[in-house]
Amino acid sequence: MPKTSDLMESVKKSQIWKSIFRHDIPRDERGRAQVVLTNVFLHLHPVRTPKSGIRVRYTWCMGGLTFFIFMVEVVTGIMLMFYYRPTLEYAYTDIIDLGEQVPLGIMREIHRWGAHLMIITVWLHMLRVFMTGSYKPPREFNWAIGVILLLLTLLLSFTGYLLPWDQLAIWAITVGSNMARATPFLGHEGPGASFLKIGEVALVHAGDDARFGLLAGRFVGEGTLLRFYVLHCLAIPFVAAILMAVHFWRVRKDGGISGPM
Repeated sequence: MPKTSDLMESVKKSQIWKSIFRHDIPRDERGRAQVVLTNVFLHLHPVRTPKSGIRVRYTWCMGGLTFFIFMVEVVTGIMLMFYYRPTLEYAYTDIIDLGEQVPLGIMREIHRWGAHLMIITVWLHMLRVFMTGSYKPPREFNWAIGVILLLLTLLLSFTGYLLPWDQLAIWAITVGSNMARATPFLGHEGPGASFLKIGEVALVHAGDDARFGLLAGRFVGEGTLLRFYVLHCLAIPFVAAILMAVHFWRVRKDGGISGPM
């Protein structure tokens, strides 16, 4: 009867194993570099990173925690999509059923509290980067990507707030969306709107300004619920995932995590 070690060696020498794993377990510096450079997940990170730049007391691990929470939100969000229907008839009752009737309905609470925690970790990550001067050249481009990711995180929270379709959500979005009326050149009450005229006809008014486009109407209604659902579950996460990949890749191209000043 063949030994386990001999069996493992024969498996590792097979073409199937070699087609999946390009390298053996790294045992030296060259092997570790090859594993990083040929792995779709690891190649986004630098081969070498200074010890001073990965200390918890320096980085606070806020960037990694933010990405971990984002993945938790993706997984729990997909599970919630199996039960939630974005219509006036079912939205509120589906949220109630998620907490009282649906198996693993706790996923909704994990998703909700994870969203709050993600906002906190993103802000702390931005604070750490600012306080340590990690936004300075050559990392200013990645700082701009981070600011966009911060805005997308806030938009994810804003669009998800409406989905429970209760009185708190409806009126909160009503108040929040009213600010869109003051969007420069795009809101009918914003700066520059008075100059967008052809004769006496205004090009931007309450029926086609930024707030109307956000709500899919003049008031929060079923069109708003569907629009926020698509933004929250598809559009914004898709853009955020792409920018996160660019963000990680840029960290590598800029020489890894910046060290203490």
